[in-house]
Amino acid sequence: MRNRTYTADAEPGDTVTVAGWVHEVRDLGGIAFLILRDTSGKIQVKFEKDEMDDDLVETGLGVHRESVISVTGEVAEEPRAPTGVEVTPESLDVIAEAEAQLPLDPSGKVDAELSTRLDNRTLDLRKDEVKAIFEIRAEVQRAVREQFRDLRATEINTPKIVATGTEGGTELFPITYFGKEAFMNQSPQLFKQLMVGSGLERVFEVGPIFRAEEHNTPRHLNEATSIDFESAFIDHTEAMDVCEAVVKAGYEAVEENCQDELEALGLEDEFEAPSGEFPRLSYEEAIQRINATGKLDEQLVWGDDLPTEGEKALGEDVGEHYFITDWPSEIKPFYIKDHDDDETLSTGFDMMHPNMELVSGGQREHRFDHLVAGFEQQGLDPDAFEYYTKMFKYGMPPHAGFGLGGERLIMTMLGLENIREAVLFPRDRQRLSP
Repeated sequence: MRNRTYTADAEPGDTVTVAGWVHEVRDLGGIAFLILRDTSGKIQVKFEKDEMDDDLVETGLGVHRESVISVTGEVAEEPRAPTGVEVTPESLDVIAEAEAQLPLDPSGKVDAELSTRLDNRTLDLRKDEVKAIFEIRAEVQRAVREQFRDLRATEINTPKIVATGTEGGTELFPITYFGKEAFMNQSPQLFKQLMVGSGLERVFEVGPIFRAEEHNTPRHLNEATSIDFESAFIDHTEAMDVCEAVVKAGYEAVEENCQDELEALGLEDEFEAPSGEFPRLSYEEAIQRINATGKLDEQLVWGDDLPTEGEKALGEDVGEHYFITDWPSEIKPFYIKDHDDDETLSTGFDMMHPNMELVSGGQREHRFDHLVAGFEQQGLDPDAFEYYTKMFKYGMPPHAGFGLGGERLIMTMLGLENIREAVLFPRDRQRLSP
């Protein structure tokens, strides 16, 4: 729309055309007000009935909430208006009339169940607090990309349709690919490793992953966003340094650039970017500290994966972001390198928020013979991954990296109760549309 002015840019004395949605109409008798909302904010439109054209007044006061309109008129100061200014309309056009009955209330005066909100996501994002989540998500992704570029990493895009799964197993979505069986990719892991052996050396990707997990919890999705990093000539400790820097960059960008959004979410006084180094606990220390809390029915022993209640108990004990390192080799994927001086310990690590796991990473096995042996130990056929393993015959440098759950980062950063709140159109066991 030519010559349109955002409501936030409307200045007293200007004649403007503003366009957006009807947020509210208040008829006080001889005077009435319409609140128009656009992506930048809201502005009051004033109707003085005795001094204005009857048709203009009738159109402005008869339009349904959430209809799309444009208003042209002069802007004047009005301290009592929600934003300190108001428009006296010279003309008002109804661009798209909304139905009188809406499936949810974008003003937020009437709460709606999450399922109703997700079924009507377009309306849901007209709420300031919901829109704020996705403005923050966008800022986090911008900051993450900038941090990776500052670390001389190249952004890549890897295939999402693959012939084999990254980690084997059954958590794959099969598809038919021109008469052949294929799968939606679980992770860019193998492809980003191939890239560190190329001329790029250091790469990152922000993109979708697909996991056919049966989980139906507030923190699991079947399609998620993974923030991945991989670099040649670094070890797992340096990968943890990068991981910590990336997470901190996301928080710091939100703290610096998203104060309006934090205020919409009621977090302006409590949001704080993490400072100081994240603690690094060995797996052995982690299970000892979990057991010491006494919050599990059974004590954990070496080789156990950490249950959700164990993660929660440890998170409460640590009280900040932290790493768990030196996991047993037997419970980490085949591509994770073991310690040279102890093959029972892997170089794998997880990075945790006090409430849940955010990151999995480690140093990768770059030696061809050891890599193939790792496949066989985990019951996988190396021949099915020949496109991957053969490149390790041609000079693959030592390398390390990680994958960070994008939605989990936003969920924990903002204290959201359900991970689906951090996704525009989530995909889980029950939800395939919209």
